[in-house]
Amino acid sequence: MFYKVKAKDYIRVPPAMFNLDKKSSVLQNVKLTYEGHISKEIGFVLNVIEVGNVGEGIIVPGDGAAYYDTSFELLAFKPEMNELVFGKIRDITDFGAFLDLGGAEGMVHISQSMDDFVSFSKDKVLQGRKSGQSIKVGDRCKARIIAISYKDINNPKIGLTMRQEGLGKLEWLEQMSQKPEAKEEAAPEEKKEKKKKSKE
Repeated sequence: MFYKVKAKDYIRVPPAMFNLDKKSSVLQNVKLTYEGHISKEIGFVLNVIEVGNVGEGIIVPGDGAAYYDTSFELLAFKPEMNELVFGKIRDITDFGAFLDLGGAEGMVHISQSMDDFVSFSKDKVLQGRKSGQSIKVGDRCKARIIAISYKDINNPKIGLTMRQEGLGKLEWLEQMSQKPEAKEEAAPEEKKEKKKKSKE
């Protein structure tokens, strides 16, 4: 889920930036400090939306920089268990597909890519044996989060599945939504044929 997060911190501004106005120098350093930051509490910080109130600077002995008590707002992505996510296939390996979720990356194990026996080809394509469905780099997909791990905070893991009904490549979902209409149209003709057979 994407969130706006309000935060407050003392932001360090080095002496080389004292020639800039206070708010501009603080904004640059908030971006340097927080963009790309990952934590279990906030998730993945994608962007600094805005800097609010900037207090008076504090000088720490032995450090030539100024520290400003600053409030600011961040845009963060915090993955949640069973959350539905949309993304684009960034890469495919022999063990699964990597889905770009927009600021974070999730992995779909080959066994969770579709409800079928799946094989991997050297062209970086996952192919279903019975269905004939395939997944390749660049495909847009809908998945569900089934695992989240912050064990390595610099490289958190997000596990995804596309096996369940209503998940998978968006093209498959469009085709599935058109199938019931085709069945409904065919139903009256099937009933007529059955009536003819029963009369005979």
